[in-house]
Amino acid sequence: MKKQVKFLAVAAFVSTLSLNAMAQGIKMPAPSPVQTVKQDFALSSVEVTYSRPSVKGRSIFGAQEPYNVLWRTGANAATKVTFGEDVKVNGVNVPKGEYALYTIPGANEWTVILNKGIKNWGKDGYKESDDVARFKVNPVQLPFAVETFMINFENIRSNAMNMMLLWETTMVSFEITADINPKIQASIEEGLKNPDAAKRPYWEAANWYFNNNLDINKALEYVNAATASNSTFWKEHLKAKILAKKGDKAAAKATAQKSITMAKEAKNEDYVRLNEKLIASL
Repeated sequence: MKKQVKFLAVAAFVSTLSLNAMAQGIKMPAPSPVQTVKQDFALSSVEVTYSRPSVKGRSIFGAQEPYNVLWRTGANAATKVTFGEDVKVNGVNVPKGEYALYTIPGANEWTVILNKGIKNWGKDGYKESDDVARFKVNPVQLPFAVETFMINFENIRSNAMNMMLLWETTMVSFEITADINPKIQASIEEGLKNPDAAKRPYWEAANWYFNNNLDINKALEYVNAATASNSTFWKEHLKAKILAKKGDKAAAKATAQKSITMAKEAKNEDYVRLNEKLIASL
C-alpha cells in the first residue's frame, strides 16, 4: 500500500509540473511521445497513431500492465488505426475507416480488439458493444528487449502484411489482408478499352498477368503491344521472363540478350545482372 501511495504521489507531482509548464508556455518532452506510422498497402494505406511509453526499469506485462485486463495498447489517448480500404484483420472483415486498438494481454494468449471508440481517452469510454473485430493471438518472447513500445509493419506483400506490437521482451503479430485482385483486374480491363491505343495499360496488364500466374498467352500479347510502341530494357526483360515461363527458351534468351544490350547503353548494371541470371537459368 505504501508503494502505491508513493507512486500516486510521484505521478501527481509530475502532472503538476507538466500543467505548470503548459501554463507558462514552456514546451517539454512528452513522457510517452506520439508517433504516427503510415504504411502504403494494397491500393491505399494503413496508418497508426499512438503514444509510446518506455519500460524505465519496470516489469511490464503481468505487472505494470496486468494480464487479462483491457490495455489501451500504448499510453494516453486511444491508439488509432486507419484503414484506407476494406480489409481483413486476422481473417475478420473490417470496413474502411478509423478504429481504436485495444488488447488484453495474457501470459500465453492475447486478445486483439478494434473498436469504434476513437475519441476515448485510453480505455476510458470503452464499450464492448462498439467492437468491430476481436480475435486471439499468441505472444512471442523476444531474445532481446524493446525499451519503448513500438507498432510496426513487416512482411509486406501486394495484398497482405503483418502488424507487430513490441514491448519489453514480448511481440504480438497479426495479419492484415486486402482483396485487391478483382479491383485491379477490372481497372486493367477498363483501361484496355481506351480508344486511344497509346494510353492503353499494356505494360501494367502484362505485369499483372505474369506476376499473378494468369493467362501466360495474354501476358505475352500485352507485353508485345507494350514493346511495339516503346521498347525499353525493362520491358524486354519482362518479355524474356514471360517467354521463359512459356517454355520458349530460345526466344527468351534472345530477348534477354536484347535487354542486356539496351541496359548497357543506358548504363543500368542491375538489369544486365537480372538478364544474365535469367539466361543462366534457361
